[in-house]
Amino acid sequence: MIGWIGISLGDVTGIGPEVTLKALAAAAPEDGLRYLLIGDSAQLDRLNAQLGLKLPLQPYAGPDSPGRFFVANPLPEPLSSSLTAGSPAAALASVAWLKDGGERCLRLELDALVTAPVNKASIIRAGQPFIGQTEFLSGLAGSTRTAMMLLGHDDRGRWLRVVLATTHVPLRLVNEELTQAKIELAIELAAQSCADLRLPRAKIAVCGLNPHAGESGELGTEEITTVTPAVEAQRARGLDVSGPFAADALFHDVFKGDYDAVVAMYHDQGLVPLKMIGFETGINWTLGLPFIRTSPDHGTAYNIAGRGIASPSSMQSALGLAIQLAKARS
Repeated sequence: MIGWIGISLGDVTGIGPEVTLKALAAAAPEDGLRYLLIGDSAQLDRLNAQLGLKLPLQPYAGPDSPGRFFVANPLPEPLSSSLTAGSPAAALASVAWLKDGGERCLRLELDALVTAPVNKASIIRAGQPFIGQTEFLSGLAGSTRTAMMLLGHDDRGRWLRVVLATTHVPLRLVNEELTQAKIELAIELAAQSCADLRLPRAKIAVCGLNPHAGESGELGTEEITTVTPAVEAQRARGLDVSGPFAADALFHDVFKGDYDAVVAMYHDQGLVPLKMIGFETGINWTLGLPFIRTSPDHGTAYNIAGRGIASPSSMQSALGLAIQLAKARS
């Protein structure tokens, strides 16, 4: 049995706290687990009342405390009740809460961490260098062999699982950032993720970088010099991996079940098809960390924050996967 699932609340001027409370109210009353919400208790209490959820939130006083829904805030002072969207105070608090959640996982106080959305631009404007939550947690854990997987399914239960060889990189720099080692790592972690998900096979497909996978070098040579050597190296190690394939046709084959996961060369190559079929169910899963970390696959949505209309479906999916993985490890 597992005990504790942590949730860092992200940017409180976005929809993170709302989708967190809604997801817990919808799914958690029957699961018997305990949840540690890392964030501002006053903000949560107000939102809990506004949404009429009546979740029995209480201050965290240690792992043996009776109850199921706890709140801990590593910051010395509560946040203002009148923060504007993208507030520097909210942005910096979101990083502090993320750090606290990661540290608790490293101390084995939590079985998994689910991270609500933060806003990268707001964090940077507040004076904190920041690439993304995946990169932040990788640095915190000292993990250099990590990758981002995005996964989701449509209303018929058909899944896409996408691992990114490069993540938050401007398109004009992808070619410089893409290396054989990064592609090999993405393939390796994609195969391991299939094992973690208890899939009966681990059949991996790899995208090319260029249109038509380079047309034998006529539209680019990266497939010849970088992608194919990575695929062949991992195949030689016994992994069931194929490619590089033209990405525009490959995702159709993956979606119909010919492959269990796909390695994409850059962010939008992999995430556009994923969000087309699984926007409401999308999950961000950081592969290669020493602890389990998942996140809903959406942003802070400042435009609808505070209106009570945000869908918790992606957060529910992220919680469900974190629990599934934690149980598999226990």
